[in-house]
Amino acid sequence: MEIRRAEVKDIPRVEALLYQVHEVHRQGRPDLFLPGAKKYTSEELTELFTKEQKERPVFVAVENDTVLGYCFCIFEHPAHENEVNITTLYIDDLCVDETLRGKHIGKALYDYVVAFAKEQKCYRITLNVWECNPTARAFYDSMGLSPLKTVLEQIL
Repeated sequence: MEIRRAEVKDIPRVEALLYQVHEVHRQGRPDLFLPGAKKYTSEELTELFTKEQKERPVFVAVENDTVLGYCFCIFEHPAHENEVNITTLYIDDLCVDETLRGKHIGKALYDYVVAFAKEQKCYRITLNVWECNPTARAFYDSMGLSPLKTVLEQIL
């Protein structure tokens, strides 16, 4: 298995995986997620995969030219003058094909992103995980992540 930057040729497989992730969220929170949707359009993926990807790198795990999983990242910098000037690598989305989970592809992707973040002199990695996705939460716990903050809601 190879992990590399995403390319335009990867879009069909990445889109299939985006649908998988969206469906997990839709099943967990049908009040928030529409059926049959995905996080990025084909046009947005084309733009992300063709431009320099300096602030929004996307990595794919590939075997025999087939995308097994992906990791969308975003570099974040302090939003306010009262914050320490650190760089964070935010994991916007990480997915492994549902038929291939448990084969350590997600760990390989995550480890690759950690090494990348260290090379880029990032202070930390952050991400959000939906409470309706306990499998993802358990995965991130096993990777050593810990809660940074809690977002609460009250449905009216």
